[in-house]
Amino acid sequence: MMERTFVMLKPDAVERGLVGAVLARLEAKGLRLVAAKTMLIDRRLAEEHYQLHKGKPFFEDLVQFICSGMVLVSVWEGRNAIRAVRQLVGATDPTAAAPGTIRGDFGLEITRNIVHASDSQEASAREIRLFFGDLTR
Repeated sequence: MMERTFVMLKPDAVERGLVGAVLARLEAKGLRLVAAKTMLIDRRLAEEHYQLHKGKPFFEDLVQFICSGMVLVSVWEGRNAIRAVRQLVGATDPTAAAPGTIRGDFGLEITRNIVHASDSQEASAREIRLFFGDLTR
């Protein structure tokens, strides 16, 4: 099934110069880049993005980290794009992520784990809308 998914390269990916390497893996998988932009995320947007984690002990660390530097937000399209990207990204904890995955190869710790990727069609639609508005034009 053709679908779209949201991917954010976090401040650590940008700071470490890993943007090209990560985007190349997504393209090599056969996904098509639909939209991308670099930005600084403010606290309001960060809290809205991570709303499902509000009240959890790590929420504040997530928000502070995502606001700490430039990110690249993007939308990718392809067959089963959400599942394909999640497989490429790997487990949230880079120490548990398989070698060959983005987090397994580049991640340092749970918060600074290089990339965020939507985990469902609902999350993808919400995150794309949050960062890009209506992409149907």
